[in-house]
Amino acid sequence: MHGFTDVDSQSDPSSWVAVLDRLAEEPFHKAYQQRIRELLYPAPGRHYLDVGAGTGASAAKLKDDHDVSVATVDYAQTMSTAMRAHGLTQCAVADAHHLPFRSCSFDGAWADRTVQHLADPHAAIREIIRVVRPGGRVVLADPDYDTQVLDIADQSLARRVLRFRADVLLRNGTLAHQHAGLLAAHGLVEITVEPRTLLVRDPTAVDNVLGLRSWAATAARRGLLDRTEAHAFEDQFDNAVRARRFTYAVTFFLTAATVGGGGDDDTTE
Repeated sequence: MHGFTDVDSQSDPSSWVAVLDRLAEEPFHKAYQQRIRELLYPAPGRHYLDVGAGTGASAAKLKDDHDVSVATVDYAQTMSTAMRAHGLTQCAVADAHHLPFRSCSFDGAWADRTVQHLADPHAAIREIIRVVRPGGRVVLADPDYDTQVLDIADQSLARRVLRFRADVLLRNGTLAHQHAGLLAAHGLVEITVEPRTLLVRDPTAVDNVLGLRSWAATAARRGLLDRTEAHAFEDQFDNAVRARRFTYAVTFFLTAATVGGGGDDDTTE
């Protein structure tokens, strides 16, 4: 199981808070999270929901910048504590598949890097739509690990390790490009999809957060890769760093839509 799905049971839950805090300071993440907030069409006095809010940093930014109220949901009590440290007060510890809110409670809702971890993404997306009023906005953002590339000498080995990341380490690692279709199937309108590619040349940036160098060893421990291949991957990873050829990339999809049935609405981009 991926750590983000069961944070409270980890030996050091606060380490996940530190991971998210580091990510929040990365220029790429700052930029795409700002775009998520823009796609909600926030307006003063309105009410929004962050599903899988993590530390609540993005929710707090929306609240402070736009004079709105924001409720947050996360499965981990550890994250709820972190949210309150960011000044958020409407913090629920709950399952994204069963949101503890009445239908049509919010003017918009978003899930950032949440759907990829969920046991039943379709049920969770239905719940997100349910709690947003007609005319309100829904935004889903996830990386799609089918888009990964990594420059090491053995490209066949690289692809095998990246497939392990996509298909085993994450529950829904390749679903993001289908988010638009899922929202359309639920009758949402004004659907847009924006790709944002995370390109990493500094290996410490991705390795410290994603643990990329360790993926092959993890695959070997699970019997999905030979140990000699795992060592070869690590050696080639290190060689690519020394040769300054290291390149890793993955594309995030930001999918936004409007809940149908709202009639005239004064939201504008």
